[in-house]
Amino acid sequence: MSLPETAPEIGAAPAKPPKPAGTDFGPGVWAALGSYAMWGFLPIHFRLLAGVPAALIVAERTVWSLVLLAIILFISRRMDEVRAIFADGVRVRRLALCAVILGVNWLLYVWAVETEQVLEASFGYFINPLVSVAIGMVFQGERQNSWQVVAIAIACVAIAVQAIGLGSFPVIAVGLALTFGFYGFFRKTAKVGSTSGLFVETLLLAPIGLGYIAYVTATTGPGPHADPWMLFLLVMTGPVTAVPLMLFAYGVQRLRLTTIGMLQYLAPTLQFLVAILLFNEPLNPVRLVSFALIWISIAIFTADGVRQRRNARAAA
Repeated sequence: MSLPETAPEIGAAPAKPPKPAGTDFGPGVWAALGSYAMWGFLPIHFRLLAGVPAALIVAERTVWSLVLLAIILFISRRMDEVRAIFADGVRVRRLALCAVILGVNWLLYVWAVETEQVLEASFGYFINPLVSVAIGMVFQGERQNSWQVVAIAIACVAIAVQAIGLGSFPVIAVGLALTFGFYGFFRKTAKVGSTSGLFVETLLLAPIGLGYIAYVTATTGPGPHADPWMLFLLVMTGPVTAVPLMLFAYGVQRLRLTTIGMLQYLAPTLQFLVAILLFNEPLNPVRLVSFALIWISIAIFTADGVRQRRNARAAA
């Protein structure tokens, strides 16, 4: 899973203004809920691809996402957005960096599902918002109030406790949070729409993906491509990547940041439940404590954000 930046599409109609408090319901909410639900249940799709190497799944995901996005942009007559991006060398270089980070994030996530570590992956996405705040503090000099610092400190303790519960450093959780956080950080600087931006990113990754698919096919045979069901699942990695992205882009332009902030934890919560209830991954008491700590940290961070926005509205 990778959440996009929230800039409106290049050339798209202006986003609707935020609705007044208490009226944040409608298509935007359903779109956001749909995107987070799809990301939450995404591990099930990758688990069905058991036996297919993670690198091959990521290669297929890149190619089929590119195909679907190309169709969408062509039908909606928005390929001018792509040409505008390639006319700006700075944006292309930034998107190339984003593409590399995105590829690492995808590879790490699929590998987590394959190795039955969805629980740790969900932990990574729980801590991601706090990691993004920490990135802003370090690289942009953003200053946080005391409650936000407390929330980040508790998250650091939670990571340490998670390491104790695992018996090793939580590479997957921290890796997913860092790649996701830095992807969002660099993606915002590119200032491109989510669909056209993702198209360019997958286009830049596609030669590597196609090359890897060709190499695997030449050296080991057709493999999963010879099985109609597995081939269908590989093709569907495109829609399960692009559709929630588009739903999210639609919803985030129509909702208040407070609403998005509350909804964003649906995906890792569903991943947590999938890991425990469907995949039967073990949750020992120490790891449970780490999740409890991160939930406390999230509660503090979210409550402080809601308080700040209420104060800002009252002062307006």
